[in-house]
Amino acid sequence: MVDKRGFLAEVRRCFEQQMVLCDLLETIADSLPHQLDYEHCRRAARLIGPLLQRAHSAEETLLFPRIAATHPQGEALVGQLRLEHLEDECFAEEVQYELHRLSCRQPVLAPEATGYMLRGFFECLRRHVRHELRLLDNLAPADAPS
Repeated sequence: MVDKRGFLAEVRRCFEQQMVLCDLLETIADSLPHQLDYEHCRRAARLIGPLLQRAHSAEETLLFPRIAATHPQGEALVGQLRLEHLEDECFAEEVQYELHRLSCRQPVLAPEATGYMLRGFFECLRRHVRHELRLLDNLAPADAPS
């Protein structure tokens, strides 16, 4: 069992890592088509799946039970968050595939389409993280050590 301080730190660490990934994806999108760093693509392709799985697992284990127990519409909210995680993971697979192809200099999509895909993904992920951070901040006073 993670103590209250550890719970907050672990969930925040997951959110921070997802935001770093979003920054990396934005850098890649901004560099298309002529200034592309293939190592950034390779790094992002390796990170995206495991990072989201770890983050979602931590949220499922640490954050969702607290939301379900303390939020007025907790169960419904957790159900919606689980759907968003599933959407993120499915979208991440497509992004990961294209990033891998880019890193091998064999993209499937046109640069404009890749940029659009990356922006759609990282903007959605940032929005989800911001929403869950607000939920966490609303839980923090009750979970903070006295």
